Amino acid sequence: MDRGIIMQTILYYGELDTPIGTIVIISNGENIVRIDYGSMTALEDKLMGWANKFIGEVTFVYMPKKVNHVVEQLNGYFSDDHQNFSINFKFYGTPFQLKVWQALYDTIPFGETKSYKDIAQTIGNVKAVRAVGGAVNKNPLSIIVPCHRVIGANGKLVGYNGGLDKKEYLLSHESINL
Repeated sequence: MDRGIIMQTILYYGELDTPIGTIVIISNGENIVRIDYGSMTALEDKLMGWANKFIGEVTFVYMPKKVNHVVEQLNGYFSDDHQNFSINFKFYGTPFQLKVWQALYDTIPFGETKSYKDIAQTIGNVKAVRAVGGAVNKNPLSIIVPCHRVIGANGKLVGYNGGLDKKEYLLSHESINL
């Protein structure tokens, strides 16, 4: 193989309009790798930076059929027909982030919340509360990996990458009263 050739990975995407705005869903063809608030147009620079850091050279291709199964599940979630997700996904991040994101996915069911401290304890690093907050903020799979269900130790809403208005909507949608 010629060393001058750079292999590019193709990432497929589609968009979904939801009660809390547009969501872009990205797949590598086998797994969902990102779900972000906003349109591809608005997020392209951010997503290109993420991809360059964790995947390498990528080309984003609009191909909604690659993410239709996720669109259907998210539509079910927003219409109260669906509480759990069954999708194949792959995380790209640091080892610490991967541990935090998996803990969010595995330990916070629909209708429940946990604190950042709870997540730090779950991953076996009770002193990493602030680092957990940083990892939660970088969650690549909004809604599916329920970072919106993480609250402050005092039971208050704190930080959300999508904005506190979205977090508040999602918690209310799940009938979680703070």
